[in-house]
Amino acid sequence: MTGREPTDLMHYGIHLAASGALTSLYRQDVLANNLANIDTVGFKPEIVATQARATARDEDGLGTLPSNELLERLGGGMMSAPNRIDFGQAALNTTGNSLDLAIRGEGFFLVEERGTDGGSFLRLTRDGRFTLNDDGRLVMATTGLNVLDDAGRPIRLEDDAGIAIASDGLMTQNGEEIAKLAIVDVPDRTRLSKRGAGLLNAPAEAIQSRSTASGLVVQGAVEASGVSDINTMLSVTSAGRAAAGNLAVIGYHDRMMDQAVNRLGRITG
Repeated sequence: MTGREPTDLMHYGIHLAASGALTSLYRQDVLANNLANIDTVGFKPEIVATQARATARDEDGLGTLPSNELLERLGGGMMSAPNRIDFGQAALNTTGNSLDLAIRGEGFFLVEERGTDGGSFLRLTRDGRFTLNDDGRLVMATTGLNVLDDAGRPIRLEDDAGIAIASDGLMTQNGEEIAKLAIVDVPDRTRLSKRGAGLLNAPAEAIQSRSTASGLVVQGAVEASGVSDINTMLSVTSAGRAAAGNLAVIGYHDRMMDQAVNRLGRITG
């Protein structure tokens, strides 16, 4: 080893510990957001994934340049991988409201969001708290977005009295069929991303290739949040401890560097 290599190791140790601290803090933030939505209807928690980071030489494609083999054996630290959404079924809570709907099983409600330029975008949601607006259209109670039928059209009702909704989404009022709710799914759910307000974004090709879902509609109920309070609290605590441990390692390396510079350097100088 040359005279500079011990310092290089200490610097590298700080980088590795910093990567661990950053990923742990990010994991803690995501878990805390999950916990904050423990009472949000239809909320689906995010799952944080991490992966080992390649060494700088491999990551930057600099394989022909010389490197320190000992440092490379330590790896490149940790980094966050794309989050996943847990679409698992949550409990259904009975409300007794005829326009409160839940899906038991697979699928999403299809709603329409209007852009500022007048265009429309299709969104997915599991939040089945619906109501009627002033025009008699069925809309999300939280956002006012139109709820769509299986033909992609807004649904109009006379009022919320006497409305019956079958498990396949067929809506009847006063003995007449009004519309059939769109209960859809997409081929690859990993393409879905959260938009906020209980909505999910899907790429245009995923929306176009949507299909009728196998889930069943339950009238007079809403789906609870999918967050497990105890497990999430334990995970938040675990992430906090991991971050604190990595920050402590950074402190150890900092003190070792201080010793190397102010004591070892003074003696050899």
